[in-house]
Amino acid sequence: MSTAGRPRRSCLAVPGSSVKMLGKAQGLPADQVFLDLEDAVAPLAKPAARKNVVAALNEGDWAGKIRAVRVNDLTTPWTYRDVVDVVEGAGANLDCLMLPKVQSASHVEWLDLTLTQIERALGLPVGGIGIEAQIENAAGLVNVDAIAAASPRVETIIFGPADFMASINMRSMVVGALIPGYPGDPYHYILMRLLMAARAYDKQAIDGPFLQIRDVDGFRESARRSAVLGFDGKWVLHPGQIDAANEIYAPSQQDYDHAELILDAYEYYTSAEGGQRGAVMLGDEMIDEASRKLALVVAAKGRAAGLRRTSAFERPE
Repeated sequence: MSTAGRPRRSCLAVPGSSVKMLGKAQGLPADQVFLDLEDAVAPLAKPAARKNVVAALNEGDWAGKIRAVRVNDLTTPWTYRDVVDVVEGAGANLDCLMLPKVQSASHVEWLDLTLTQIERALGLPVGGIGIEAQIENAAGLVNVDAIAAASPRVETIIFGPADFMASINMRSMVVGALIPGYPGDPYHYILMRLLMAARAYDKQAIDGPFLQIRDVDGFRESARRSAVLGFDGKWVLHPGQIDAANEIYAPSQQDYDHAELILDAYEYYTSAEGGQRGAVMLGDEMIDEASRKLALVVAAKGRAAGLRRTSAFERPE
């Protein structure tokens, strides 16, 4: 599995303005919860939302979850105060800050420097708070390689479909689903471009939301399109989407078991005891070093998802 090590199959969005939702999110089985200060919060409600978020981080039980906060983007008057208030108020209980509408490496560099100054002032480990970069327009996509490389704090590259669609004048109001009448997947290039940048710099790649929150079948279809490419997870906007995301972005039990068998078999056959062979047969399948690398990815994802193997490699007599 790439990157930053922590599973993010399901990334739950929670409005910072809703104390009720902030409380409920703590008991849901999402891998990551991000407390939102941006689009989910009205301008006049943002100061109160910051206080809600700080209180939720400090007083809530987020065991087993990645704790993130999405601040406002750098074209707004709220970003600086978001960062300072949240990190000074709850930096010890925060894993990442999510920066939306990132358009250039300079946006990430600003946040990195600001976090470093606050961490030093507070005596927190420098670099301990990660950055999640959300790509939501054409400029961000064009500059995504530099964005991914801008700071060692960057843990994820995230697709923001709604704003992206608006930025390129895409003729659709359907967010997160295929466009009726278009003979293909209009997001394929975008997703692959983000994925290549993420993998080139050892980051996780996260797909954006599917807005029809009661259409779980539609969510599954959308998730499978990015999961099959290699994405690590997807935003969820409703508790009903969490289980589907956790399932789709983890390997099946069968695939996980097979990956572990390949790793065990390859280790044995390349050893002195196994004959130091580089390519061998595992049942009807030939395995080699390339097979091992693929198996490492699947096995790591399975372990991160909590899967336990149900079969073992039997050494030949």
